[in-house]
Amino acid sequence: AGGPRRCGAERVLARRRHVCRAAAAVSTAEMTRLRMAMAVCGTAALAACGGTSATTTGAAPARDTATVPVTVTVTVPATPGASAAAAGTVRTLVTGLSVPWGVAFLPGGDALVGERNSGQIVRITKGARRARRVMTIGSAYNDGGEGGLLGLAASPAYARDHLVYAYVTTRTDNRIVRFRLGGPIRPILTGLRRGTLHDGGRIAFGPDGKLYAGVGETADAPLAQDPGSRNGKILRMNPDGSAPSDNPTKGSLVYSLGHRNVQGLAWDAKGRLWESEFGQNRFDEVNLIQPGHNYGWPVVEGVGDTAGGKYTNPLVTWPTNEASPSGAAIVGNTMYIGALQGQDVLRVRLSGTSARKLTPWLAGRFGRLRTVVRAPDGALWVTTSNRDGRGAPRAGDDRILRVTVR
Repeated sequence: AGGPRRCGAERVLARRRHVCRAAAAVSTAEMTRLRMAMAVCGTAALAACGGTSATTTGAAPARDTATVPVTVTVTVPATPGASAAAAGTVRTLVTGLSVPWGVAFLPGGDALVGERNSGQIVRITKGARRARRVMTIGSAYNDGGEGGLLGLAASPAYARDHLVYAYVTTRTDNRIVRFRLGGPIRPILTGLRRGTLHDGGRIAFGPDGKLYAGVGETADAPLAQDPGSRNGKILRMNPDGSAPSDNPTKGSLVYSLGHRNVQGLAWDAKGRLWESEFGQNRFDEVNLIQPGHNYGWPVVEGVGDTAGGKYTNPLVTWPTNEASPSGAAIVGNTMYIGALQGQDVLRVRLSGTSARKLTPWLAGRFGRLRTVVRAPDGALWVTTSNRDGRGAPRAGDDRILRVTVR
């Protein structure tokens, strides 16, 4: 996700322009300070490697990943055009990960983080600052594209049923599975088309207790408009994978259609579902999702002709070289979105059913940013994605950042 959208020389030129803009935006003094900070992080990571084993399924014995005590705090200034309340701080929690994609918090504050390419799940214990590998999804498969172990979600009834859900690309399909940590893996939904690109993969439980999944169109754009396909859709299901009786179409999991590659799902305080989505060559999007609505892809990219109300336009767009929006979280009335190609945390101010862009954070400081999730204490956890084959890994990558919002 957030990879090539154009062909050949156009992609190279776009990347060079982006690098030049990012370099120009940071002063020499700032770059020096950040290099020093990264060096400290890298040294601490090497010192913190452990060797504790844990239960795995279908993989080599687990080990602790590199971790970092609180060693570096970077101030996030209120950027031009933003209020002082937009400022916050960033600190590195964990380093030494490989493409951390899904993040799910458990009751009590522990977090599970999935590594896309390895299929491994690590557990970060609250207050321990240690990431321990606890399980491997052996069927997870990445062929050098965008698949593998993708979204994670903890059951709303985890304290009772101890179930974890995962969106997984296998050699034959995309599927959603559930399991208890260290236990057998059981599929609840299979047969979603898989692809090298646009597998989607974000899953989350909504305030209604239903499981939602963003399923990409696997670079076969007409699937997004095909009512007989579950690709290019947002799906809504009961925890066992069955179709809720109040879905838009009886017996169908499809909640909305006309999507290209959904990777962010978040609900506001009123229970409204917002999503972030990759465009192709023109615009990335934030949409307010309404059941049964058609969001236009591939007929419409960005804001366009609704064909008399057949299609629903996005509320916010960015040029594709500024965004590639992935995971999303809402804190208060602000939506925070990880940007891969934009190497930023995008911010959107929500007001009822309206939305407007705010100044983004962290421009280029940590590279490609994949997942943003709200922690139980109200902070944001942000994962980098610099080891996904499209980034430039830095010392200690990939890492989890904790962003305190003021």
